[in-house]
Amino acid sequence: MARKHREKVAQWYHPPEAEICPLCGREIPEDQRDLHHLVPKSRGGRVTEALHRICHKQIHALFSEAELETDYSTVEALLAHPDMAKFVAWVSRKPPGFQDGAHRSKRRREMQKPSARW
Repeated sequence: MARKHREKVAQWYHPPEAEICPLCGREIPEDQRDLHHLVPKSRGGRVTEALHRICHKQIHALFSEAELETDYSTVEALLAHPDMAKFVAWVSRKPPGFQDGAHRSKRRREMQKPSARW
């Protein structure tokens, strides 16, 4: 049975606007949406930004919680870092649903190595 008020529904319903990732500028598919605390939640951060999952993983692969709190607590500061800018230039050419694994940067791996005892 057809709806009597289909025209009325069409007048007020507007589909939600697509979210845009502030890092790469691409549309964020619903299944790729992550909320990133600009200042880590463990360090008292409350403000979040919606990001692509791949962009979010790259942030945490490059920066420690302490670095995110002190030096990279804004989108502009993240984009100013050369490694992040290189990643954004690469990923911005990919389709919105693109996924790839993020690997911890060499600098972060070296920070976490135990110091030599001898």
